[in-house]
Amino acid sequence: MNRHDDIKRMRELEQLLDHYNHKYYVESISEVSDFEFDTLLRELQDLEAQYPEEADSNSPTKRVGSDLCSEFESVEHLFPMQSLSNTYSSEELGEWIERVEREIGSEVEFVCELKFDGTAISLRYENGALQRAVTRGDGQRGDDVTNNVRTIGSVPLRLRGEGYPTIFEIRGEIVMPYASFEKLNREREAAGEAPMANPRNAASGTLKQQSSQVVARRGLDCTLYQLAGEGLPSESHWQNLEAARSWGFKISEHTRICRSKAEVEEFIAYWDVERKALPYATDGVVIKVNSYAQQRALGSTAKAPRWAVAYKFQAERALTRLLSVDFQVGRTGAITPVANLEPVQLAGTVVKRASIHNADQIAALDIRLGDMVYVEKGGEIIPKITEVELAERPADSKPFEYITHCPECGSELIRYEGEAKHYCPNESGCPPQITGRIIHFISRKAMNIEGLGAETVELLWQNGMLNNISDIYNLDAIRLAALPRLGEKSATNILESIAKSKEVAFERVLFALGIRFVGETTAKYLASHFQTLDAIAAANVEELAEAEEVGSKIADAIVGYFADEKNREIIERLRKAGLKFELERKELRSRALEGKSVVISGKFEGRSRDDMKRLIEEHGGKNLAAVSANVDFIVAGDNMGPAKRQKAEKLGVRILNEAEFMALISSAEEFNVSDTKTEERGKVEEVRAIVEVASTPKAEPMEQAVQGVLF
Repeated sequence: MNRHDDIKRMRELEQLLDHYNHKYYVESISEVSDFEFDTLLRELQDLEAQYPEEADSNSPTKRVGSDLCSEFESVEHLFPMQSLSNTYSSEELGEWIERVEREIGSEVEFVCELKFDGTAISLRYENGALQRAVTRGDGQRGDDVTNNVRTIGSVPLRLRGEGYPTIFEIRGEIVMPYASFEKLNREREAAGEAPMANPRNAASGTLKQQSSQVVARRGLDCTLYQLAGEGLPSESHWQNLEAARSWGFKISEHTRICRSKAEVEEFIAYWDVERKALPYATDGVVIKVNSYAQQRALGSTAKAPRWAVAYKFQAERALTRLLSVDFQVGRTGAITPVANLEPVQLAGTVVKRASIHNADQIAALDIRLGDMVYVEKGGEIIPKITEVELAERPADSKPFEYITHCPECGSELIRYEGEAKHYCPNESGCPPQITGRIIHFISRKAMNIEGLGAETVELLWQNGMLNNISDIYNLDAIRLAALPRLGEKSATNILESIAKSKEVAFERVLFALGIRFVGETTAKYLASHFQTLDAIAAANVEELAEAEEVGSKIADAIVGYFADEKNREIIERLRKAGLKFELERKELRSRALEGKSVVISGKFEGRSRDDMKRLIEEHGGKNLAAVSANVDFIVAGDNMGPAKRQKAEKLGVRILNEAEFMALISSAEEFNVSDTKTEERGKVEEVRAIVEVASTPKAEPMEQAVQGVLF
């Protein structure tokens, strides 16, 4: 085939694959097998590789995502994304309907829609093609997540039919169906990672992934519910939704026009029950005035439209019997009671277990074996018991007796002052604590050792190959390969990943040790303050508390950890294995920012945010994530977050733009100034003097002070 025929074939494949995608993701119809679809997709990918200049930005190949990382740009919505006012009772809803009807003074039609429990999104289309996908943000600006949204099969990359405006936005909700959510949590648990709390958080977190390839695998869905723009086909919200459906958008089929309070309440009552059978989470019903003319007449407050309201369902709960209570032991020795229940349907899944949290809650609710109990599934992974139905309590029931000894190793439990949980003190001999610490050590945010999931760790422990985290670096390829479900290739991959982990930075090694209360952020502060593990180990409580974010509680835990001889032995074995026990000393390019704490915000020209942070560290400064009184100044690029700017202005924190910042650091003798303007170099000391008074409340605004100094 020649170039002309190849390009013609590319356009044919794009249309054909778009058609199959729409049928599958929007209409739930599979017209071809996965093999046939993948064959056509590969053909298109090959042609795009051959003619990259002809590849469409909305090609079906974008559905699979990319492994390239990207930062999210803050962009302005064409039309503000307002929040909705909430109502929780029939009385409040009735008052809202009466107020609307009174202000309109004529018949009002309402459109009732399910309120999806996900993350809001705004899609911008130009000439029928997806141009931009933006999160809600603060309602005026949001993050550009277009590349990630392109991977969602139910979002049309090109519109079908005709009659759509040249430019418009359509709003909706990105959700993670229950099936995708459960699959994701199974994968996370197998990798030794904590499961996501609920589908809403999972959807939001997935949408902010830096790799669209990861997003493509997560199984997100998108339902649209509101158009915004000029030249819409109708003055009716309902009719515009129907038009959007014909253009290829996924519009909920569970939508209804209601003409009275009774009809609205009937819709709510129906879905308060039937939503349990839906494949995704819902938390209420949205009621909107149908007529755009009436919407304009009602107007909006500063925060929300007066022509729409959200009725929130009560947290779902079910009544079932408490059969027994298991006691789980975490890696820190914390004991968590978990209730075993008669299976009951709740929020789209069958519930067999529920959290009871601790002994105090059991006593407060007077929970007893054999009780009929109410369980709720709000934002929790495992539902929780919220109430006992005393009317159905057996006559021979007895108060629940909380365990006094560890169910795994038999050690007597202890309870620290001020804490609700009981703990097993046998850190080095209690199996769940041992394997739990190993699983934490190998997790992605710690040592990131791939191939050693929770099941493999359990297998290695059972076979005597892992008794603590230091044993990982003595694993043998032959013994690994001989274990069930592994084999030679898996063993090789595990050992390669273990070897690679020796390059992990000191602050992550410190986090990986699993010292009680020392999380990821605290480990960074400790590493920065003390520089070496030996210095941390030698510090007393008062010295440790001098580090940022370290209080007496954390300091006590650190001292206790290093006081344990077995922990010190493990540390020495890890040292011999070659792990990094001190902060990597980077040669400073200058000391222009020595002693300064800086926050980066916005998007920079020609430099990524990571580049800017690296420059700060290379010139002796310290990067902070949040604006506080401890910040000396902010380096702001384009689209600085409005919340950060507002807080900075309130606290009197100075704001430098990119040019001012670059002039400041280029002043130092050690810095290569070949690409810096001569006139800027000569005036840097004046800029530095301004920065030195950055924390002085009475100093004049930075914009005024710098004006005339540099330009």
